[in-house]
Amino acid sequence: MERFILNFLPRTVGLLILIGMLSGCTTLSPQSRATTQSFDHSEALAPDPEPLAVDITPEPPADLWDRIRRELEWSYPDHPSVIAQREHYLKQAGLFDALSERANWYLYYIVEQVEARELPIELALLPIVESTLLPQSMSHRSAAGLWQIMPRTGKHLGLQQNWWYDGRLDIRDSTRAALDYLESLHSRFDGDWLLALSAYNAGETRVKRAQRANSKRGLPTDYWSLKLPRETQHYLPRLLALAQIIKDPQTHAVTLPSVANTNAFAAINVTGQVEIRTFAEQLGVDEYVLRRFNPGILRWATDPNGSSQILVPSDIAGTAMTVAESLPSLPKTQWHRYTIQPGDSLIRIAKRFDLEVSLLRAANDITGSFIRAGHTLMIPTGGDSAIVADGSRVYRASMRYTVKPGDSLYKIADRFSITISDLVAWNAIDPKAYLRPGQRLTLFPSES
Repeated sequence: MERFILNFLPRTVGLLILIGMLSGCTTLSPQSRATTQSFDHSEALAPDPEPLAVDITPEPPADLWDRIRRELEWSYPDHPSVIAQREHYLKQAGLFDALSERANWYLYYIVEQVEARELPIELALLPIVESTLLPQSMSHRSAAGLWQIMPRTGKHLGLQQNWWYDGRLDIRDSTRAALDYLESLHSRFDGDWLLALSAYNAGETRVKRAQRANSKRGLPTDYWSLKLPRETQHYLPRLLALAQIIKDPQTHAVTLPSVANTNAFAAINVTGQVEIRTFAEQLGVDEYVLRRFNPGILRWATDPNGSSQILVPSDIAGTAMTVAESLPSLPKTQWHRYTIQPGDSLIRIAKRFDLEVSLLRAANDITGSFIRAGHTLMIPTGGDSAIVADGSRVYRASMRYTVKPGDSLYKIADRFSITISDLVAWNAIDPKAYLRPGQRLTLFPSES
């Protein structure tokens, strides 16, 4: 045992010394380590530098169709009705050229409004289905504008409609009202966009009635299972077919001319009633251009009691603001409501108020001579037919004309002793486009 202890001691002492040396190394303070090592720890102990910021936001597309294409999300089934509507589009020569030209005026604004509400981008294509992007469009049922809003629906949605102005035709007002209405329908149909769109076309009551009929028979109540009016059966497939084509134009052998991904117009504040032609002349643009941006203005001037803004091309917004500040306001026209008496005629009433018969017809949207006792007429006083703003121009009342089968720009211009260029400017129409029976035109006929 003693020998074992003696033999063991040297090894044990050596091991203890070695452990002590190692322990001493691990208990050195940071200051001690700094003095025993040759490199500086300050850089090693500093926090990691922030990584360089890399902007991975993709560049916005220059083409508006491309912007829309990137956001299309709905599934587009090859349902027989969708295929039929797709073929209907593809058979129309020049359709997408015309749509792209019109899109340059209005579609960017619509896309912006749809995105701002975080709605499906497919809704931005609805005005193409409704009106082919022609804000002057009017259906046989009197639905009007880009979004084809009925008069009663427009009033319910807060759109102003009077002799001077129709908010259903206005780009901004109609878009606001249509999207409000679509959001409301989307909520009423429990988040089903197909049913909401069907209700937009056919009416909420009719769609719910079709759902109740299917429920009683134990049938599904989704859009594809409902028995709806023929027009509504084509309506949604038309939208889906259009989205298919825009999503993949190459597959469908369609060329979509580029549409600028920028706003085409700016809103300019004006004071009082402004005559459109005078404003256009001072801006150095065609009256046609202002009419096309402001289709809600039905007459020769803005509504004296209406909006204080006019839309102008965005590239001349600065000039337009300067011009608007010095633009003279027209004398304000007063209106008198007259109740038709037994034995009255338009000629007799016009003489009584010292008016031209044509002015009386235009002010009350009368195309013939028939009037009924007990009805009322609006009588302009203050001189619609005798207001002279600049010493040279006499302002005339406008009238609304309904295009008949066989009509042409030439025939209408000749009938009312006006020029084709004026007819095009007053209605912001494409002179190369065909007039459609039932289409409503604004005219300023000669008083002679």
